[in-house]
Amino acid sequence: MAPGPERHGGRAFMKSRRIGICNPGLWRLRDDVGRLTGLAPVFLLGSGMPAVDAVARWGEKAPGRRATAVAARAGIPLVSIEDGFLRSVRPGRGERSLSYVVDRTGIYYASARPNDLRGLIAAAPDDPGEAARARAGIELLRSRRLSKYNDGRLRLPESLREARDFVLVVDQSLGDASIAGAGAGPDAFEAALAAAAREHPGRTILVKTHPDNARAGSGGHLAGSAERYGATITAESVNPWLLLERCRAAYVVSSLLGFEALMAGVPVVCFGAPFYAGWGLTDDRAAVAHGGGVRSLEQVFAAAYFRYARYLDPYNRREVAFEQAAEHLAFLRDRFHENSPRTVTAGFSPWRRRAVAPFLDGPEGPPLHRRDLAAAAAEAARIGGRVAVWSAGAERGVGAPALLRLEDGFLRSRGLGAALTLPASLILDPVGLYFDARHPSRFEEIAGSTAFDEAILARAARLREQIVATGITKYNVGEIRQGLPREEGRLRILVPGQVEDDASIRFGSPALKSNLALLEAVRSRFPGAFVLYKPHPDVEAAMRRGRIGRAEALRHADDIVFGAAIGPLFAWCDRVETMTSLAGFEALMRGKPVGTHGLPFYAGWGLTDDRLEAPRRGRRLSLDMLVAAALILYPRYVDPKTRLPCPPELVVERLAAPDAGRRGAGDLILDGAGFAAGWLRNRFRR
Repeated sequence: MAPGPERHGGRAFMKSRRIGICNPGLWRLRDDVGRLTGLAPVFLLGSGMPAVDAVARWGEKAPGRRATAVAARAGIPLVSIEDGFLRSVRPGRGERSLSYVVDRTGIYYASARPNDLRGLIAAAPDDPGEAARARAGIELLRSRRLSKYNDGRLRLPESLREARDFVLVVDQSLGDASIAGAGAGPDAFEAALAAAAREHPGRTILVKTHPDNARAGSGGHLAGSAERYGATITAESVNPWLLLERCRAAYVVSSLLGFEALMAGVPVVCFGAPFYAGWGLTDDRAAVAHGGGVRSLEQVFAAAYFRYARYLDPYNRREVAFEQAAEHLAFLRDRFHENSPRTVTAGFSPWRRRAVAPFLDGPEGPPLHRRDLAAAAAEAARIGGRVAVWSAGAERGVGAPALLRLEDGFLRSRGLGAALTLPASLILDPVGLYFDARHPSRFEEIAGSTAFDEAILARAARLREQIVATGITKYNVGEIRQGLPREEGRLRILVPGQVEDDASIRFGSPALKSNLALLEAVRSRFPGAFVLYKPHPDVEAAMRRGRIGRAEALRHADDIVFGAAIGPLFAWCDRVETMTSLAGFEALMRGKPVGTHGLPFYAGWGLTDDRLEAPRRGRRLSLDMLVAAALILYPRYVDPKTRLPCPPELVVERLAAPDAGRRGAGDLILDGAGFAAGWLRNRFRR
């Protein structure tokens, strides 16, 4: 297990009560400031300053200078807060940082003045345990290719794929505060470039611009100089580790990329005095203000990444250790890059566009939307993207380029899809769809060919146990009913109803097409059983087709249960009989025998009593193999609270929370107008 979060820096103020904030941008992060400092944030506006115990500062611009002046006048501590070394996937205000630094002495990039990081490095212990943890941390960053920002492509562009053994010169943004903080100026960059060319004659010199310059289309310090030295500029947004793994040496001024180069084993020449210079690790061509001394890479890393930087998890904003933050960041980065190429949706309503947006955002941008399939296909062809259709439009999508079929996942929400509750899970299938038994699907590929190792099977078992313990199902609606019939001595069969015009019936149940036909088949096969019929929630709410008159249903069922949560019904029954309902899979997870009359995704793997053959599904799966495929490897998830990509375990935790079904006023306003249209569309679709 990773160590817990370290206690340092701002913790010195734990006994104080309030911290003043002058910067509107920092005020937006006041919850994080409060967690990191243990103080209640107060906004300082105008001359009438309320009593505070410290002042928070961010950056070197006017608000930061004002914070410094306010603290000096009041004679109270100044706390500098900045982004840490593992910030986020993308830069900018749209993504909250996973990492901050909190410095009560100065700030790490201003090397001419004392700061907490300098003190931590100078006092770094010779601790074998910490050194081992640091080596593991460095390897974690290298193997996962994590940096401060992580939206750079994970493949080199065509122009750089053959590049080897080059010399890297790292440019930076104009006005970057760390340049002056490192005692350098604009001339330092040309000096670095000139030295690289002089000291490596005949070798390729590659100038790497800052990602912000590439995004904004602006140059850094070397845009006009590179050609004079025969250097090549790359403005591509590319993961820096791809370059560090191929370069011979790195020339820097104050960029964090220099320290990452040290982690990659690359010699680093510094033309400024960043925090990692002056400790015997770098070739320093500029004066270093601190007294120096020799420190190992592991000591500097531990001081910077373990004790100086602080980490918050992206979902609950709780403080976590470095290792946990790195894994969170790697997960978010991987999900982001999986959404390449860019997606163009076909015929999505405004509500559905909102629902799918966090599932489809990627390196080329958020999803684009077009009115119909023809327009979407044309746009996708123009940009080299892919077309996304909702499941009902999958048939019409045949022949479209790079077709992606979308459908609700198996842990969806606390509330019905027809009621426009935003989904926490979606299926994004480039092969087919899990409910269409006529054709292969990505789910079948995963279930049929994955080599499930012990780790994922153990995770699947824990997830299954979590779902059963919390009672989570797909929609999590209905009341907990008391007094279910006991019927001692009779086989108790639960028959979950379905929406009869649902695609899973049309494409996955070739023999039975209606709830009434299912009840007839169950009664015929189990004449002496007690059959309890539960209509589908969407059908009960009169939103979808499949209603059976009570008298007609009771010709084959012994009782009907309306408005009930399905979880207690699983506990009550001895067996579940279904066409293709997800309730069959949920029953399997609860250890119940399941009979299938159609071809749901969980049939044909040796776990169910099937009326139909599934020739493509020859493999025999364990229950946890099926759970791993269906709930971990196949769907995508977003956190219902933050709308960030997340693992299924968090979705279960959120859906089990008492407030999971509550919706804010903004959601109600956005969705309310669409509810009536959705109801009418579904009610009268045929």
